Amino acid sequence: MNDFIYPGILSSIALLVYYFTLLRAGIARGKFDIKAPSHDGPEEYVRHVRVHHNTLEHLVLFLPGLWLFSFAVDPIWAAIIGILWPIGRIRYALSYYKDAEKRGPGLYFSMPPIYIYVLGSLIAFLYKIIT
Repeated sequence: MNDFIYPGILSSIALLVYYFTLLRAGIARGKFDIKAPSHDGPEEYVRHVRVHHNTLEHLVLFLPGLWLFSFAVDPIWAAIIGILWPIGRIRYALSYYKDAEKRGPGLYFSMPPIYIYVLGSLIAFLYKIIT
């Protein structure tokens, strides 16, 4: 059970990354005086909102995938593979805040863990059924 500490720590880090994007979007809302519920505004504001929303879209895949892979395959490997996600998401956010065209490397760096988790856990669960 102690091995699950590492996916737990990584889950906490992932949620903090998400909160960072939430905070930055909120600060941008205040800076540009955007009244709720609107998401229209200057491009700089819209980039902050897109980072926040896109991070949430990926978090919905990342966290369940992390835990499925932890149970189906191995929690230590899940944490090792998954550390790419928060690093990539921070790079994505910081790049996107400056220029939307520069978001690619961070995005592509953060995506492999999701694919590995989903496919790896599916294969491992199916393997457990047939063996």
